[in-house]
Amino acid sequence: MNHVRIGFGLVAVLVFSSATAQRAPDNVLIFDGYGYNYQPCEPSIAVSPANPRHMVAGSVLDRVHVSKDGGWTWQTETLTSKYGVYGDPCIVASPKKDFYYLHLSNPDGQAWSSDALLDRIVIQRSKRAGKRWNKGAGMGLNGNKDQDKEWASVSVNGSTLLTCWTQFDLYGSPSDADSTVILCSTSNRKAKKWSDPVRVNAIAGDCRDSDETVEGAVPDIGADGTMYVAWAQADTIWMDRSANGGETWLDRDLRVATIAGGWDQNIRGVGRANGMPVTRVDRSNGPHRGRVYVSWTDNRNGEDDNDVWLVYSDDHGRKWTAPIRVNDDLAGAQQFFPWMDVDDVTGNIHIVFYDRRASFAKNQNLNLRSTWDTEVYVASSYDGGDTWENLCVSEEKFRTNPKGFFGDYNNISAYDGIVRPIWTRNDDGVLSIWTAVLDGYVE
Repeated sequence: MNHVRIGFGLVAVLVFSSATAQRAPDNVLIFDGYGYNYQPCEPSIAVSPANPRHMVAGSVLDRVHVSKDGGWTWQTETLTSKYGVYGDPCIVASPKKDFYYLHLSNPDGQAWSSDALLDRIVIQRSKRAGKRWNKGAGMGLNGNKDQDKEWASVSVNGSTLLTCWTQFDLYGSPSDADSTVILCSTSNRKAKKWSDPVRVNAIAGDCRDSDETVEGAVPDIGADGTMYVAWAQADTIWMDRSANGGETWLDRDLRVATIAGGWDQNIRGVGRANGMPVTRVDRSNGPHRGRVYVSWTDNRNGEDDNDVWLVYSDDHGRKWTAPIRVNDDLAGAQQFFPWMDVDDVTGNIHIVFYDRRASFAKNQNLNLRSTWDTEVYVASSYDGGDTWENLCVSEEKFRTNPKGFFGDYNNISAYDGIVRPIWTRNDDGVLSIWTAVLDGYVE
């Protein structure tokens, strides 16, 4: 068990959005991959609504990280399950003190050597702030089909869980005979028994794990119990919703926005990258209660100019605003791997993303872009998504490794003004997981 509190030396960071210098928030190392066979990435984090000083994080493949002091110190353990643990960690928290850890399956421990890999989505529950976990329950078991890329939401009262994911006939198959669909399932607080999965998307995708594959299913449950999920296919974000607890969904999918260039994106120096959408609902008692937000990245401003975008709807997804640019730098730099959360108490919106504005300002030579330094930013909106304040939250820049797997996402969690982003950084081929203590920086 590791017990770590490490921060980079404090440095002055020039925040280009405000043209004023300010000290970066304290960075805390959660876990690094030195000496391990596989590197941590794809981190997920949840702040407990029952006690915001309690936080749980997860990282590839099977690690769980626990903090009881607001994210200053962390203990790391290996998660085990009778169904195996094989990445795509998703951590969500309940106001009833529960934490849930969702991940992919590896039931016989043989990974890609076995057809059993990815046979179901697995969820494990902790009633002890992440210290102990049950052995887990599965959902989506369907013969030899592969269940992948899941995410979950807990209702505001903690009584209902909603999980959505992509089902592949055969992951990576180039055959037109194989397809992908978006499935959703629900359960109660115990998360032991799950409803039969319901297909929510009208148009099936292919199985190539690229633009024409349906992916990015990140659901949320509004304060009124309405369930939402958006996903990407080619250059379009689609949404579906349910008003009866996930039993039935709309007959026709709702079109949210365009992802210019598609969701499978080219980021210099990153082996693979995506701009898939994240969906959140304002569940606060503030002026924007019920507003549905969707955020993503695309390159509508230029092939090497990926930006973070947001749209919102005040009528359950029927009509959407024009895309609002979240990053406030000048044109030309790449932003990528965004994730969004909406504070259930304040209604404030926070988006974490990688950012290269500082390097672009110094060197605009596209041929050197793979060596550009990368930083981590958090953008916050206090007016329902119309305007944004950008903050560099990483104390030191780093460079990505195009030959190594860097994961597919980062994460952020916010509750009652306690905001914790989580991200992966690379140092000479070794990956590590970090957070920043944003108390006093954002609300």
